[in-house]
Amino acid sequence: GSWSENILEYFLRNSQITAEDGAEITWYHAANHKAQTNEALKSTAHMIEADVLLPSDGSEHSQPIMAHPPETNSDNTLQEWLTEVMKSNKGIKLDFKSLAAVEPSMMLLENVKRHLKRPVWINADILPGPNGNSKVIDAKPFLDTVTSFFPDVTFSLGWTTGWHPEKVNEGYSWTMVKEMEYICNELSQPVTFPVRAALVRQSCSQLLWLLKKSNRYSLTIWTGKNDNYSVEDLLYIRDHFDKKQVFYDILEPQNHEFKQAIGIKVNL
Repeated sequence: GSWSENILEYFLRNSQITAEDGAEITWYHAANHKAQTNEALKSTAHMIEADVLLPSDGSEHSQPIMAHPPETNSDNTLQEWLTEVMKSNKGIKLDFKSLAAVEPSMMLLENVKRHLKRPVWINADILPGPNGNSKVIDAKPFLDTVTSFFPDVTFSLGWTTGWHPEKVNEGYSWTMVKEMEYICNELSQPVTFPVRAALVRQSCSQLLWLLKKSNRYSLTIWTGKNDNYSVEDLLYIRDHFDKKQVFYDILEPQNHEFKQAIGIKVNL
């Protein structure tokens, strides 16, 4: 159960999925506050995703907390979160919104490493993407810091993105995927690329090219709350990419409709 083990192999081995198919993996998103974390742990989700940042008071010895910007405070610290999650067998994905939170978080993870025999994904947006205007995390110090603690982790490396309902939204350009490949071909770890559902269809050639570059690569499809995309878009992705290389961390009702369309039972 190493942190870099392919999540399909891990959950197959534990009889929690029935096929090597990324669509079988279920996600609980933004398990940040204590109430959400408890709900996530009780749920049937395989993977729990949460966001880590340093609190806004900026004090020298502040502990990493679980919150998604614009929030800057939380009733849950990373330490408390790990203590609860360790009691389950769920995989974890930690999303870093600032470089400052990375090293103190790695130190906390190091303390519990022997109790975490399951996939661990470490996520950050390291490059500007389509309509992206939020700040990126500097790739080199992020990757170096994580790797210095844990050479065997799975990286989830994304682009900042935006989506506008009344505009034509450009997808991921050749420059964007080539920049990403330039960074990732130096790494030895598995890498998943989180890509925004509403932007994938117009970027199929670029993303197929990227995945062909290494068998360490996969995609994780995610969606913004108000994004406009259809189940057809998801089925298009399904038809064009290898099932083993695409995960779907998407919201309802599309998640349910998509799973139904491809014949995967949804436990609600």
